Amino acid sequence: MAALNGGATDQVLVEEKSCARILTLNRPKQLNALSAAMVSRLLELFLAYEEDSSVKCILLKGKGRSFCSGGDVAAVAQGDWGAGEEFFRREYIMNYVMATNSKPQISLLNGIVMGGGGGASMHGRFRISTEKSLFAMPETALGLFPDVGASYFLSRLPGYMGEYISLTGVRLDGAEMLACGLSTHFALSEKLLSLEEAIIEADSSDASVISSIISKFSHTPTLKKGSAFHKHRLNVLNKCFSQRTVEDIIEALEREADENKDEWIASALQSMKRASPMSIKISLRSIRQGRLQGVGKCLIQEFRMVCHVIRGKISRDFFEGCRAILLDKDKNPKWKPATLAEFSDEMVESYFLKVNHNEWEDLKLPVRSNTTPFAVSKL
Repeated sequence: MAALNGGATDQVLVEEKSCARILTLNRPKQLNALSAAMVSRLLELFLAYEEDSSVKCILLKGKGRSFCSGGDVAAVAQGDWGAGEEFFRREYIMNYVMATNSKPQISLLNGIVMGGGGGASMHGRFRISTEKSLFAMPETALGLFPDVGASYFLSRLPGYMGEYISLTGVRLDGAEMLACGLSTHFALSEKLLSLEEAIIEADSSDASVISSIISKFSHTPTLKKGSAFHKHRLNVLNKCFSQRTVEDIIEALEREADENKDEWIASALQSMKRASPMSIKISLRSIRQGRLQGVGKCLIQEFRMVCHVIRGKISRDFFEGCRAILLDKDKNPKWKPATLAEFSDEMVESYFLKVNHNEWEDLKLPVRSNTTPFAVSKL
């Protein structure tokens, strides 16, 4: 394995095997949370591989029990907003390059996949979950919102599953990831090494060939009994999460809870009521808007939103959430505004406007060819 060039030592490990490049996220003690150095290195590698005719596919995985637990948001919260903006700028460009990359990306999601880990994998062509997978977009509990292109890939899930995942931060296992479309295949973790070897041996960049190989190691697992993705629960999920506002969604869930003691409904309600009012309101607006936009416009919009969040002029819930959940760990954030009613439509709208600062710039994405076909074909 070749170590990361420069000062980031070995946070991204690289293996060159025939036509394939195997990238391993290597911060196991931090559950492979993405540092600024890792983001820069991944972006550099993906751009280089696209221009290298000897590279036919890219495998991405994590060392230890996590694929990637997200971006290192605690570091962002403790730093200055300028450094934070630069981190998100680079991360979103990386997400865009992954989404529009012509080389097939195969992500082995054998462990924790949260936040930025979703951004590093969901934009790729193949996403393999296992019995060890645990997926979540938990940002509303942190005073943030599902970003890294989540307004694009969550809004493309069937029905209103995207709203459910986005607003509640629900934790999904590997079978549920397959059921809702977050993963393209499910395989037992013990088969992953053989799967890797078969892909390398195939020496192909043809998506249909790679898909056929992965399918030989895959199967459709059984959903756990309490999953919201069972067919008999989807009507209720879609009825509730298709409502126009956050308040309407909560009211619909409460009505269902009165008639139906299903645990997933009670859990969804509890999560939404504990989340930052700012976060769940801007998250709903983001996913609804993202459903009508391409991946590039989604990332540009999310960059505006995240810049407002980390500047803290409208609400400082991001800093309070990081304090309560990641730093002090008292798990008792004091949100301001404290209620949905106090967070007005005008306040929501302000997160979607350009930042009014003479040194601030919108996200500028690199010029890519054939962006739409590559991005759309992956979801």
